[in-house]
Amino acid sequence: MVEKIYVTYNQVHKLCQDSAEQILNDFRPNLMIAIGGGGYVPARILRSFLKAPGKPNIPIQAIGLSLYEALGTDPVEQPGTKVTRTQWLDLSSLEMANLIGKNVLIVDEVDDTRTTLDYAVRELVKDVQEAQRKAGREDEKTSFSIFVLHNKDKEKKGHLPSYITESKYHAARTVGDVWICYPWEAIDIDEHDRLSREQEAQGK
Repeated sequence: MVEKIYVTYNQVHKLCQDSAEQILNDFRPNLMIAIGGGGYVPARILRSFLKAPGKPNIPIQAIGLSLYEALGTDPVEQPGTKVTRTQWLDLSSLEMANLIGKNVLIVDEVDDTRTTLDYAVRELVKDVQEAQRKAGREDEKTSFSIFVLHNKDKEKKGHLPSYITESKYHAARTVGDVWICYPWEAIDIDEHDRLSREQEAQGK
């Protein structure tokens, strides 16, 4: 039986709030890329806490990557073996050109096997380099960093560049190898919140 942790919207909000100061100090992002669908809500919440007085909101762009696949009737999904693009930035449009020279914060909900983050960083770096070449802007540095709500303390299948893991990676919480139930996945949000309160009462 897989152990499950139920996370509420309020808890997600506070994880983003608690992480914002360190992200501002360490990464200084001026653009975010949310990995759908788990990165959308944290990215939007985080943007409110990263906004500097008198400055515009940090833009959020979105990519869609699918790794998990449902097996049988168990609502708990199992990690797949192949990353599939369901949405990506258009290399020929302003979307990709806007990344050049920016500090880009990639946002997702959980770092499980690291396969999705590995793919996202590798492909974005490659596409930005191509966009720089086409625009004649190779001298402008684009920096990538990562924020996740939860990092699972387990052996990873994917790998990130050392410059990210050493100084440009932030997980709001590190947990064991458990299944995390996020509120945006809930069918019955009241039941979801009840289970979360029950876990808190039990000290989990």
